[in-house]
Parts: sequence; structure tokens; C-alpha cells
Amino acid sequence: MGTAARPGFDTETLRQGIEGQAETLLSLYADDAELRVVDRNTQPSHPKVLHGRDEIAEMLNDVYNREMTHKLERCVVQGDQAAFSESCEYPDGVRVLAESMVSLRNGKIVDQTLIQAWDE
Repeated sequence: MGTAARPGFDTETLRQGIEGQAETLLSLYADDAELRVVDRNTQPSHPKVLHGRDEIAEMLNDVYNREMTHKLERCVVQGDQAAFSESCEYPDGVRVLAESMVSLRNGKIVDQTLIQAWDE
């Protein structure tokens, strides 16, 4: 009797999504995912919290409709946890750095805390 392999988090899809399109990135989120964003405007005691793929899709579409580049710098996966760094740059040279910690279920993101900072 064999055992079914558990689906793993696809880091290449993460890279393609971050460096490509919001739809590819969105495919990595579970339907019931929760995303917390902490930055200068939404500080740790009052983070922006997005519930579900629809709200996450809205944010991703906003970000990916901007003229800027995105690059996955590094990603570490251990069991049902992953961490990754992303760097972005606008045409005028303004840079953004984002760090994420995620919890996974069946290879999909179910919980993410994203901390971001940008040039001002």
C-alpha cells in the first residue's frame, strides 16, 4: 500500500508570480488565506488585514498594475512554513523591500505576514 505524496509549496511558481503576474502569484493562496500587511501606514498594532483570495487579488492587481519591477531575492521553505524576500523598483528609482513569513496547508499559503519598507 503506497502513500500519496503531500503537495509541496512551489517556489518556482512563487518566483514566476512575483516576477510576472498577479494571477500566477494568487494561485499560491488558499481560498481562506489571510494576509497581514505591516508598513509605515499600517503599523504592527493596526495592520492591514486581507481575508480570502478575493481581497488578496484586489491588492495584488493594484500592485501589479503599477509600473515597477519585482524580484524574488530568496525563499526558504521548512515543513509548513516559508519565508521570502522581494525587492521592487519604480522607474524613478524608488525602491521597496518586502519580507514575508507564511504558513502553508497542502502547499498553499493560508497565513502571511508581510512587512514592507520603501524609499521616501
